[in-house]
Amino acid sequence: MRIENRILVGKGETEAAILPAMANRHGMIAGATGTGKTITLKVMAESFSDLGVPVFLADVKGDLSGCCKPGEMNVNIEKRLKGVGIDPESFPMQRYPVRFWDVYGEGGHPVRTTVSDFGADLLSRLLGLTDVQKGVLSIAFRVADDNGWLLIDLKDLRAMVAYITEHAAELLNEYGNISKQSAGAIQRALLELEDAGGTLFFGEPEIDLHDWMQTDENGRGYINIFHCAKLYQSPLLYSTFMLWLLAELFEELPEVGDPEKPKLVFFFDEAHLLFSDAKKPLRDKIEQVVKLIRSKGVGVYFISQQPSDLPDAVLAQLSNRVQHALRAYTPAEQKAIRVAAQTFRANPNFSTEEAITELGTGEALVSFLDEKGRPSVVERCTILPPQSMMGTIDDERRKSEIMADTLYGKYDEPVDNESAYEILNEKSKKAAEEKAEAEAKEAEVREQEKAAKEKEKADKEAEKAKAKAEKEKAQKRKKTASAIGKVASSAANTIGRQAGKSLYRGILGILKKLF
Repeated sequence: MRIENRILVGKGETEAAILPAMANRHGMIAGATGTGKTITLKVMAESFSDLGVPVFLADVKGDLSGCCKPGEMNVNIEKRLKGVGIDPESFPMQRYPVRFWDVYGEGGHPVRTTVSDFGADLLSRLLGLTDVQKGVLSIAFRVADDNGWLLIDLKDLRAMVAYITEHAAELLNEYGNISKQSAGAIQRALLELEDAGGTLFFGEPEIDLHDWMQTDENGRGYINIFHCAKLYQSPLLYSTFMLWLLAELFEELPEVGDPEKPKLVFFFDEAHLLFSDAKKPLRDKIEQVVKLIRSKGVGVYFISQQPSDLPDAVLAQLSNRVQHALRAYTPAEQKAIRVAAQTFRANPNFSTEEAITELGTGEALVSFLDEKGRPSVVERCTILPPQSMMGTIDDERRKSEIMADTLYGKYDEPVDNESAYEILNEKSKKAAEEKAEAEAKEAEVREQEKAAKEKEKADKEAEKAKAKAEKEKAQKRKKTASAIGKVASSAANTIGRQAGKSLYRGILGILKKLF
């Protein structure tokens, strides 16, 4: 509830209110399940909206969607208001400007980013890659950047990994070794990510974070509700998405120093997932972003059960704190309560450690920064009720809210622009065509050479046959001539003998007549 440019969250002996100028110093809402963390989150989100500050909420359980409908005054709300000295008549029940978002595009506008913007580090965490496999993935990103090939969706990345594997020998000297085993492991992990819905998250049109930082016509900040009941079933995907969001905000927003009020307040539910299984370099990056993002005018509020769920370096940055009840049934839980109590500035009027276990639903220990940036003495407070409806809305109301939004249609249809997949496919197609053309030319040359050899062979065989025929003809002529000669000689001999005999007989006849 906004009171005199302050955000009133609850009231005990004194008012527990956040000063807008200190709201970007981050904060935490902690407490066991069912102790009222969601109520506190809604009260704070509504108050920031009234102040003109856009809000981003991760709605894990689906019970924050009621912000789009006014709440209903009832006996319990009236009793709570009167208990903190607020006249129910001065506490209007109202709806808030809401925008719904969902990675899967089912419970809100689709949220997409490109593979390039997501980056190799976060993607390696999401895929569960080893250091060696992460190195190969980084090479894929680097080669794509050097060639100007956009990595937009997962099919681009798969094509890129296939490309560097195929050209590993060519890339070795410039980029390093690319093992087929690591590339194969990356491809398998990408297939698993596709099956988990990764194809919906990576693509275009890419989300413009400035669409989360708008106000309505009345100057109230939009409450951006990220519907992640389904996404939360994949904790690694959920936490990695939140990491990406924090990193994007840090990279995109300009430095503003200490503004009069935040440009955006981000509530991260189930915050322990952000740090579970995160390796040291990634944890260091998270801690750095949390430390520095306040200078971009962004306040980050973590919601978890135990303060110990967060690293000490992050916990030290959370100046605005609301601690709901914790239960101590085991030595470990008792120790956690002592640790939680030590994070507050002590109040001499009660024991913080004892109070944590005694708090009822809707009560909390609260400490916010004063105008000089000092944590206030912890106060035991009753948290105000929200002004919008508690609980979820039905699918029809959600759909109507989405369709009535001015952003409807901007992100709802995916766009597949030319990127690495298309470029590499075209290169592969061209290479295949060139190879086929070269093979066809080689085949043609081989056919020509074969035909020439066959012709040469045929010519040789023809010449050989001709020579053989001429030889046989000559031999035949020789045989014929020889035969003719013999016949002629025989004939001559015969004729000679006959002529001689006739001449002899003629001469004898003449002699007889003379004598």
